[in-house]
Amino acid sequence: MKEELEARVNRAVDYFMQGYGCCQSVVAAFADIYGLDEKLALKIAAGFGGGVGKMRMMCGAVSGLVMLIGLEEGQTEGADNEGKSHCYKIVQQLLEESKQQNGSIICAEILGLKGYEKATNSYVASERTAEYYKKRPCAAKVESAARIFADYLEKKGQEV
Repeated sequence: MKEELEARVNRAVDYFMQGYGCCQSVVAAFADIYGLDEKLALKIAAGFGGGVGKMRMMCGAVSGLVMLIGLEEGQTEGADNEGKSHCYKIVQQLLEESKQQNGSIICAEILGLKGYEKATNSYVASERTAEYYKKRPCAAKVESAARIFADYLEKKGQEV
């Protein structure tokens, strides 16, 4: 199981390096486990890039992590408060782990953007150039989110 999960972490980084957004990369690497085909996973996660619509809010990789937790632990009955609480607990635990590893779960903070830069952000997607990849820590954040989820699945599998 460890090798398969490590391959998924690497696949997430590969998606990012192919030009997909952070959220897309994390979700697509695990989507087949939940019966989602690649194209549908990429579409569902598309709007979360750049910190949700490039507004630099919650990191896209972290948003992908939340989506995966929902797929793994989410309740399916509206009145299932115990199920909701369980899912929220896992989200909070894994997002705290992400925050500890990356300093923040907020895209702008991770990128070191402040006030004016954040406020004037554009919806236009950034060109993926060698310079882009040098300046951005995003591939590492994708790897971190995918690894946190892979580790969660591995620990869960051992406990079952």
